[in-house]
This record gives sequence, C-alpha cells and structure tokens, in this order.
Amino acid sequence: MLKDQLKQEQIAALKSGDQVKRSVLAMLLTAVKNKELAKRSQLSNTLSAVEVEAQSQLSDVEVLQVIGTEVKRRRDSIAQFVAASRTDLAEQEQAELNILQAYLPAQLDETAVRAVVAEVIKELGATEASALGAVMKAVLAKLQGQADGALISKLAKELLA
Repeated sequence: MLKDQLKQEQIAALKSGDQVKRSVLAMLLTAVKNKELAKRSQLSNTLSAVEVEAQSQLSDVEVLQVIGTEVKRRRDSIAQFVAASRTDLAEQEQAELNILQAYLPAQLDETAVRAVVAEVIKELGATEASALGAVMKAVLAKLQGQADGALISKLAKELLA
C-alpha cells in the first residue's frame, strides 16, 4: 500500500538526514491520518467498531487524493509567495512540491486530457455550460489524479462553450 511506502520512506529520510523529505512525509502522513479519522467518525454512526476500523483505512486512491490536495496547496502557496516577492519561501514550497509529485501518477498532457474531456462530454450528451459539474465529476473519476482539476475545468469550459 502507498501509505506503508510513505512510512518506509519517512524512516529512510530520517536515517539519511534529509530534513525536507522527512518533514514533508510527516506532514503528508498526518494529513492521511486526519482523513482516516474523519472517515472513521462518519462510519462510527452506522457500523460496529470492528467494521469501522477495517473500513476507515484509506485506499491507495484516497491517499492519492490527499497527496493531490497537498500538491494543490503547495502550488497556491508558491503563487502567493512569488506575488509577494518571497522567493525564499517559494523555493522551499517548490522543494516540498517536488517531493509530493513523486508520489502522484504520471500526469497526462493537455492533448490527452482534452481527448478524455471530449469523450466524457460525448458520453453524457452534454451541450451546455450547466453540465460542467457532471462533466467534471466524470472526468475526475476517470483520470484519478492523472490531471490537474484546474486544467480539466478549463478544457471542459472550452469544449462546452
């Protein structure tokens, strides 16, 4: 599982003295743990304790979603730091972003994403901008982290216009 790989790499980073990677992985594992706790509290109302424990563990897809969220946060932070002329902090965020991106699946290029968006629009029979939500949901489910949500949104808006 991806979560186990993250734990092993955190230990390796600790042993090798790589402070940046160690702190990024610690933050990421904390985010994964928080997501598991949120999932556990949702499930606790309807299932027994044993079932809750088993089902609250995140799948690799869910861990990838957490990583994607953290990548998005880093990109937003970099943009804000660059706008504020804080290149030192932007470089630190970029280093963290590079570590996080190593755990994401290979990203598709714009042409491939455009083809998937067009295919989903055709499958759904969407013709108006009001169908953007349904198109986004279907494309995100189909690509599972292989493309940035902002790119998907931009292409969907273009193709629905």
